[in-house]
Amino acid sequence: MRKKIDDPAYRELYSRRMQIIEPVFTDITYCKDMNRFSLRSKIKVNIQWLLFCMVHNIAKCRQPLTLRQGI
Repeated sequence: MRKKIDDPAYRELYSRRMQIIEPVFTDITYCKDMNRFSLRSKIKVNIQWLLFCMVHNIAKCRQPLTLRQGI
């Protein structure tokens, strides 16, 4: 992994990953307080994950609206 990160092409790709993917998981883990799944079975865990993703996306859509209205 260190050899890949030291390569300039991979370093640029990895830095984009940090900007695009990591904030989503950080927001869901720390801000939404989802440290582990509370349900069992693959279907229920998938539903719970999708619900958390929906909440994250709704918050992203709501943020510009609240800033525009001054709330």
